[in-house]
Formats: sequence, C-alpha cells, structure tokens
Amino acid sequence: MHKKAMDEIAAAFDSGKVVPYLGPGLLALAGENCPLPASPEDLVGRLTAKASVPHKIRKNLTAAAQFIENFKHRKTVKSAMTEAFRSSVEPTALHHFLASLPALPLVVHTWYDDLPGKAFAGRKSWGHAQGVSQAEHFGIWVHHFGADGSRVPEEHATWETLLYQPLGSVSPAENFLVSDSDYVEVLTEIDIQTPIPEAVQRLRTGRHFLFLGCRFATQMDRLFARQIMKRSSAKHWAVLPEQPTKNEARFLAEQNIERIDLPLGSFVEAIEESRERNAMPLAVNE
Repeated sequence: MHKKAMDEIAAAFDSGKVVPYLGPGLLALAGENCPLPASPEDLVGRLTAKASVPHKIRKNLTAAAQFIENFKHRKTVKSAMTEAFRSSVEPTALHHFLASLPALPLVVHTWYDDLPGKAFAGRKSWGHAQGVSQAEHFGIWVHHFGADGSRVPEEHATWETLLYQPLGSVSPAENFLVSDSDYVEVLTEIDIQTPIPEAVQRLRTGRHFLFLGCRFATQMDRLFARQIMKRSSAKHWAVLPEQPTKNEARFLAEQNIERIDLPLGSFVEAIEESRERNAMPLAVNE
C-alpha cells in the first residue's frame, strides 16, 4: 500500500535529502515500562505531582509550568523536568536506524529526552543546536554543543549531522522551553525565523521532512512544524497510524505532507526493506 512512498523515502534517505522530525510518540517504541514521559499529558502529571497547581490548569503543560515558575521559582521547574527525563533508557530501533544512515545532515527533535544523542554517539561528526529559555539566557536563542557536551561557538558548529532541539533537552545542559513565557518569547520572533539557527535554515532548504512520533492536534504543534520546515521541499511525509483530526488533516494537506498509515515499528521494517530492494536511488518528486 505504501510501497511507492517507502521507495521515495528510502531514496531520499540515501541521498541525504530527508530531515527526520521526531516527536514524543517515538518513546512508544521504548516499551510499556519506559519511565520517560511520552506525551505532554504524561509530563504535566509529573510536574503537578511535585508542586501544587490550580485544578483548572493541572492538565495544561505550559500553564502549569508557568504557575510553578511564578510561585516556586524557575529552578523548581528545571529540577522537575530534569528528574522526569534523566534515565538510562536505551535508544529505540528507529533511533539506531537513523544513526546508521551515512548521510544525515539534519535531525529535528521536539521532545526533551536524550535518546537521539545516545544513538548518535557512534557518529563521526555531530553536535546539538538547542533552544534555551529567555528566562535563563536573556537575549540568546540557541546554544551549540559538541558530541561531548561542551559548548561550541556557533561559527564552529560545522558537523556532518546537526541535532536541532528547539524545545531544549535534558542533555547535555538541562535546557527546557516549557512554560507559557518560554513559548511567548519564541512565538514573538519565530515568524521572522530569529530563534531558528542559521545552520538549520540552510540545511532544510530543498529537503523533505519526515515526521515520526508527531501529532499536529494543537496550534502550537502546527506552528512550530510550519516554521521549522519553511522554505524546504514541497514534498513531505508523516508516519501517522492514528486517524488525523480535522485540524491535522487540514495541516497535512496545506503542507503537502503525505500520511503513511503504519505503526512506527512497521515503518522501520518497511523502509529497511525498501533500501535493500532498491539498489539505485529513485527520483523524488519535488
């Protein structure tokens, strides 16, 4: 059913033309006993278990984080986030598949875990570009880190693979964009691309985005995806086994994102079979 799409994606992977865009849903592949929060709903439950929050915002991640920040200090939010995502969970088969690709210029990771970085540990040349909170680093949008976790000046961040984490991550420096004010600062500037690193803007040009473990149910999800993929190719894919909502379906059509109705685990098998089946790269329709 999805053979043509699998062949196109496989060919684009082999030519370094795919930008994997990873969401929290990828953690479902880590097993039922995975201790990491695998959704905003899971995460807000962890935060509100650590601090008292008004009932009406207990299920709203950004609002709950903002309340804790206002009344318990930013350090309390950072500590709770670090505790939620600090673990010894191993990368999934999909993470390892991505890490095995010879040509992988850019990966976007929109959750706070460190599994992509763990999977990339064996790559020859890679590093992070990571969003940072204005509450902690006023006037600065992004920090760059080498594979060893050390800070790197932006002009020296020239790696074969760039792991872009617009919301931050537990690793290597516990940077998190999670509260209302964090998002307001970014959203004020994102339309003119200020918070998005120049390297990301350059590397996305002409490339196809592949959304894995992502949903587009909220306006925030759609806005971030739309701005990060701006000026890229006109053809993209999303592995989305769940039935899209009306807003999701509208977004997929608007951005020319082809939905692939496969579980993530089956997608990994299908794409590997396609790469083995096709010795010569296939042309992808721009």
